[in-house]
Amino acid sequence: MKNTILKPLKYIYYFSLATLFILYLFPGSLIGYLLYGNFGQQPTLIPNPLGTSINHLIFFSYITILALIIRPKIKNILTDYKIILFISFILEISHFVIPNRAFEFFDLIANILGVLIIIFIKRFIK
Repeated sequence: MKNTILKPLKYIYYFSLATLFILYLFPGSLIGYLLYGNFGQQPTLIPNPLGTSINHLIFFSYITILALIIRPKIKNILTDYKIILFISFILEISHFVIPNRAFEFFDLIANILGVLIIIFIKRFIK
């Protein structure tokens, strides 16, 4: 039973990582284009004073939860939360050089918080 649940989660995790790279490295907002027909407009999932940074917090929390779920069985570098933190930093820094993208300090903080919140919750539960 556990393997039947773990295998699809593993694929969902790797698909989510690939999606993250595509969304981050594309010169413009793919989601903004799909929703609004505008590569320059970022969608806001939840209205808040920080703007689209909440999207980053939600996605990095989600990806960390998936990594922690599949980590006990599949121990590789891509399921380590330290690598997820590193990826979040590198991807946000890459916005300095990608056309039509801009580095946002609050996005970087939201990425890191998304990972750390899940790690703290996991440690609190243990």
